[in-house]
Amino acid sequence: MPSSPPRHSRAGARCEGDDHKPASEAPTSPSPAPAADVIEAASQPGEDDEFDLTDQSFNATDGLTSVTSSVYACTYECGRRYHTFKNGRYPIPNDDQEQDREDMKHAMLMELTDGTLFYSPIGDRPQSILDIGTGTGIWAIEVGDKFPSARVCGIDLTPIQPLWVPPNVEFLVDDCEQDWLPRDVDLVHFRFVAVILKDIPGTLKHAYESLRPGGWIELQELEGMPYCDDGSMGDDDPFRTLYQLAGQAYAKFGMSATIAARLEPLLRDAGFTDIRCKAFKIPIGVWARDKTMRLIGLYQKTVVLEFISTFAGRPFQALGMSPTEAQVTVAHARAALGDTSVHRYFNYYFWYAQKPLS
Repeated sequence: MPSSPPRHSRAGARCEGDDHKPASEAPTSPSPAPAADVIEAASQPGEDDEFDLTDQSFNATDGLTSVTSSVYACTYECGRRYHTFKNGRYPIPNDDQEQDREDMKHAMLMELTDGTLFYSPIGDRPQSILDIGTGTGIWAIEVGDKFPSARVCGIDLTPIQPLWVPPNVEFLVDDCEQDWLPRDVDLVHFRFVAVILKDIPGTLKHAYESLRPGGWIELQELEGMPYCDDGSMGDDDPFRTLYQLAGQAYAKFGMSATIAARLEPLLRDAGFTDIRCKAFKIPIGVWARDKTMRLIGLYQKTVVLEFISTFAGRPFQALGMSPTEAQVTVAHARAALGDTSVHRYFNYYFWYAQKPLS
C-alpha cells in the first residue's frame, strides 16, 4: 500500500517534508521528500456539513488576444469543450466547468499556504513576472494587484482570461514549449503545468534564458498519484487504479503525471542553482481531524470529482478503452471517494530555484 516511509535527509535541493515512496515505486532519478507530517484523521469520519462552499471566484469568460481567430477555435468531445489551437495539444477541456475548477484549485492553494502566491525571494519591487500556463489568469491578476511595480504577463494556449484586469497585467496566447520573447524577468511561474509538458528540459531552458541573472523560477505542481499513510487504501483501490490508468494515458501523449516529484535534476541540468522545495500533503475529502485541512480536503475532493470525468474522454481513448469501460472505471473511482474511512492524499510540490548572478 502506498505510504510514507520515515523522514531522512537528502543532499542537493532543500526540500521541507517527508519521503513518501516505497522502494518499489521510487523513481530512478532523485526525488524530494515531500510533504509534511502524517495528516491526523478525524475520530468520527463523515461528510460534515460545516462547509457550505460556493465558488465565488471570478468567472473568466472573456478572452484577450491580438492574434487570429484560430486561437478561439474549439471542438466538443464527450460533452466537453477542448481548444484546437496548436493541434489541440492540451488534453484537458477549456470550458466554463474547467475554468471554475481552476479557480477552485487556486482558492485551495491559497488556503493551504496562508495566501502565499509564491515562495521565490524576489523582493518587494519586482519589475517583470511571467505566468506560464496562466489558465483563467487568477494568479497573474492577484500578483499584479500585489506588485504594482511589476509588469505581469500570463501565457496560455487558450484565451479564456478576463478582459478587465489591472493595468500592469496582460495575457498572451502562445505555446510555452516554443521560443520565448521576454527577457530580464524576475520570476517565471508555473502552476499545474509540468504534467502536460512534452519537453520539460526545453521549457526550463527557455525559462532560464528569459530570467535576469539572479532571477527565480517557481513550479507549483501536483504529483498525480494518490497516497495513504495508514494502510486504509488498498493496492486495488478504485481511485488509485483510476490514476494509475490516467498515468499510462498521459504517457501516450508524451507527458508524465508524476513528474512533480522529480524536477530537481531537471532544474539543475537547466542551469539553476539554490534549488529549494516545499512539499505538502493534501487530503482528498474531509477525513482529517484539523478543521483547516478538512476545508482544504473538501476543495481537493470537489476539484477531483470535477476532473476525473475528463479521463473518460481523450486520455482513456488513447488506451483503447471503450466509452462504457472508461465511464465504469470513473464511476467506481467516484463511488470510492465517498468512503471517508480511506485516508487518501495527494503530494503537492513547490519547487523554486535561482539563475546564477554570473
